[in-house]
Amino acid sequence: MPIIYNKNVDEDSVLAIWKIEETEAEMLAGLQLKQHELDIISAMNNGKRLLHWLSTRLLLRTMLNTKEYIDCQFDEDGKPYLTNFDYQISLSHSYDYAAVMISKKHAVGVDIELIKHKIKSIKHKFLSDIELAQKQIGDNIDGLYVAWCAKEAIYKWHGKKGLEFKRDIHIKPFKLKSEGNLNAIVELPSGTRELTVNYFKTNDGYMLGYVTS
Repeated sequence: MPIIYNKNVDEDSVLAIWKIEETEAEMLAGLQLKQHELDIISAMNNGKRLLHWLSTRLLLRTMLNTKEYIDCQFDEDGKPYLTNFDYQISLSHSYDYAAVMISKKHAVGVDIELIKHKIKSIKHKFLSDIELAQKQIGDNIDGLYVAWCAKEAIYKWHGKKGLEFKRDIHIKPFKLKSEGNLNAIVELPSGTRELTVNYFKTNDGYMLGYVTS
């Protein structure tokens, strides 16, 4: 399970991506799990869903560089958190990859997606007409995935239910590259925020977006 990407986003935040190559048994051997986690595993069907669950935990353990038990829980809004380590975290996975972002001081959000043409059929569900009119988004599959990953990363960064992609997160015009950043206006209950989201496309057709603030 090699780390194919590891970046210090800032002095307090780290992003890593791991390619999933191990079996379920191999990943289980690298984890310390308690009964409630074993119950979660037993409720999952064997396959990618289980491998994704295991791989994010194993990557988290590797990033924290500890052999201690890591208690990763989810709050009522579905946001992951650690009860026994002083880090904020975000988890994502897609097909053959797991991505984890951790920070000592900041809220973080990360999303990784395998690029597929079917995103064109749902673009009006998460993008406004103004956003779709941007030439770098429109019918550009890469641009659509940049926008999706950016909004998903912002949603995870916020970590509360009720934030809607189309209504509350607005992508400002940006120059589409294989690696770059964009600004987004986010309508939060506490007021309007402008966030910078970084993104990049992998050589094997995945898009990843991440934010910290």
